[in-house]
Amino acid sequence: MITYCGWNSYATWRVNLEMIDGLDPREMGWHKLDKVELADYLKGYCIDILEQAGESLALDYAMAFIAEVDWREIAEHMIDTYAEEKGEEEDA
Repeated sequence: MITYCGWNSYATWRVNLEMIDGLDPREMGWHKLDKVELADYLKGYCIDILEQAGESLALDYAMAFIAEVDWREIAEHMIDTYAEEKGEEEDA
């Protein structure tokens, strides 16, 4: 499988970097971090952002691009990052 910067695809890497990075699952109300539910939430979150621009050819291309995103990979990454940060907070 071809990867990009350690991610499953360029689309996954790019969406995580530009749309997801910096989101804190605790601020999104995710007390129970189930990767499938989180992946669905993140996909909806990104679609909402794109749809705010209104209908256009650019939106069609953006929607095709995010269809290539591995949302579960981003969710797993977010959960792992949260778990590491939580562990650091508990150690402090």
